[in-house]
Amino acid sequence: MKYAIVESGGKQFRAVEGAAIEVDLLKVEPGQQIKLDKVLLLVDGEQISVGTPSVSGVAVQATVVSHIKGPKIHVFRYKPKKKIRVKTGHRQQYTRLLVNSIEVE
Repeated sequence: MKYAIVESGGKQFRAVEGAAIEVDLLKVEPGQQIKLDKVLLLVDGEQISVGTPSVSGVAVQATVVSHIKGPKIHVFRYKPKKKIRVKTGHRQQYTRLLVNSIEVE
């Protein structure tokens, strides 16, 4: 099985050929191809390549499928005996990527 650990938006994701990953929102239109150059680890069967900090000559080709929103998070702050109540919410935006190939040069 061939997979790579890539970094996008300061977070690390496991990219497997043919699988989808959800990364932080990218300013790319759906349907476009992108290249993730920051590959931290590459596993190809029994061969393992660990980068210091990244593996050179390896890139992950992906297609932007869609932009989605994560689950709603409710935040409630209050101060007892002071009648202060603050309720807010948040939904993180993500970009769903379909990993096309892991290219080794």
